[in-house]
Amino acid sequence: MDGFDLFRQLTRGAKFKRRRPAQSPEEEISKKKLKLEEDLLVPNEDNNQLKNAISERTHSDEDEYSNSFEFISGVPDSQAKMKKKKKKVAKLTDAEREKQLEEKMVESLRKENQITVLGKNIPPPFTTFEELHTTYNVSKNLVRNLMNCNYSQPTPIQMQAITIMLKGRSLMACAPTGSGKTIAFLTPIINDLKVPKKIGFRALILAPTRELAQQIYRECVRLCEKTSLKIYIIGKLNQSKPIESELRKFDILISTPNRVRFLLQQEPPLLDLKSVEWFVLDEADRLMEEGKNNFKEQLDDILAACSKSNKKMALFSATYTVAVAKWAIKNLKNLARVNIGVQNAATENVKQELLFVGSESGKLLAVRDLVRSGLKPPVLIFVQSKERAKQLFEELLYDGINVDIIHADRTQQQRDNCVRAFREGHIWILICTELMSRGIDFKGVNLVINYDFPPSTISYVHRIGRTGRAGRIGKAITFFTQDDKAQIRSIAEIIKNSGGKVPEFMLNMKKASKSERKKLANFAPKREDISTKIKPEVAKSEETKVLKNTKNSSTPQEHTSKVNKGEKLKKLKR
Repeated sequence: MDGFDLFRQLTRGAKFKRRRPAQSPEEEISKKKLKLEEDLLVPNEDNNQLKNAISERTHSDEDEYSNSFEFISGVPDSQAKMKKKKKKVAKLTDAEREKQLEEKMVESLRKENQITVLGKNIPPPFTTFEELHTTYNVSKNLVRNLMNCNYSQPTPIQMQAITIMLKGRSLMACAPTGSGKTIAFLTPIINDLKVPKKIGFRALILAPTRELAQQIYRECVRLCEKTSLKIYIIGKLNQSKPIESELRKFDILISTPNRVRFLLQQEPPLLDLKSVEWFVLDEADRLMEEGKNNFKEQLDDILAACSKSNKKMALFSATYTVAVAKWAIKNLKNLARVNIGVQNAATENVKQELLFVGSESGKLLAVRDLVRSGLKPPVLIFVQSKERAKQLFEELLYDGINVDIIHADRTQQQRDNCVRAFREGHIWILICTELMSRGIDFKGVNLVINYDFPPSTISYVHRIGRTGRAGRIGKAITFFTQDDKAQIRSIAEIIKNSGGKVPEFMLNMKKASKSERKKLANFAPKREDISTKIKPEVAKSEETKVLKNTKNSSTPQEHTSKVNKGEKLKKLKR
């Protein structure tokens, strides 16, 4: 072992730094004396003696100090103490202190109720309906009507949205299903209109379905008691068309976009919307979404007919979409945005469950198992198409279950009777399509079953939102098979965010791409028939047709393809 290795072994872990030799205090003082004497010998313009000198020194913690030297006969005081610079704190007035305290109280109230606001000069939320009369000059009669409708305390969306609309500002609001959005926009509108003027409609409320429009109409009638305001809902257009002169005595119009547009396109137009002051879209994300069966063209025509320059708009929905937000920011002045809780999340009052059923036939067995174990009606079952709804209806009807069906092919009278019977408890299980997932408020729905996997997360939130409304506890069960694995992770994340429990492997599954999600949202996947009926005659006829075509086939490729079809039909028959 040489000397270098020995040195490394002995000095292992030690650190050596090259430092300049430190100067003694006496040397530092002597240097400063010489410097100051040189400065004193330099003549000034006024030939005055130098009064003070300042030296700055930077420390390792980057604090700045100022050293003041006082001179007595040209000798510096080396023991002068360094003083930190003190920041001047402006004293607040009593009014400013009170304003600061109010802002903190408003912030804590919003945080407590999970209220998020965006916009300038947002008014504070209120806490009791009595406060509406004392602080915001809402009529006593309207407050009394709210109390008579069993609304004892305002919900978070009502606390914030009502105050914003009372200030006459446009609003975009997102709140969970069953949180009282209808009351949130009806209350300020009724208060703003005050008394009838007989100049035509001054408020227009649009909803995506007739059932939801009728529900809004019922709530509006209850709140307008003893106000003399008149509400109109467009009924069946094929029976009798309304006369424009008769409609001028009404103040509030509630309808679907298609019916309003139909009356506007008549010659001459049967609706006059020039006096509209408030334009409300309930379920705005559905009304403004892209894809098939959208309402964009209808909304453009209706918005153009509402030609009053100072009209206000309110967009309400349970789910947040980028398209609605972009349109609102671009087209609405002095916009205020309100969000309650987590965006696009389910309400915590719903116990959610994902149930693997293996195959399409396993879904029917799962429903029968639920019935056998003791199903608590009323129950809603969602399927992806009208054909599948009819098939499931026949199967459950054969089992002797008190069941009914609702979809777009049924007449308005049939749909109204079905909804009424379900509300009154005459029907235990109601099978429906996406039509009923928006806004319909069925009191006390105990269970929602997603028989077919929802096409999107927004659809899932709206479907399960039919239960767990107005503070009640509900349950939602979603069936899934191997074909639904593309969207399981997104639904599992919603369940986890709302306080539910899901297996860890679901959260680690591969996410569906944007194109896949868009395709699933617009086009329902092909599934096996629900019906267990045997159709031997149809199978035989199809098989004979295939065999005849195979004999007359001209090419070997066509022959083999048709033979394969015939074999498949034989297997189906077996």
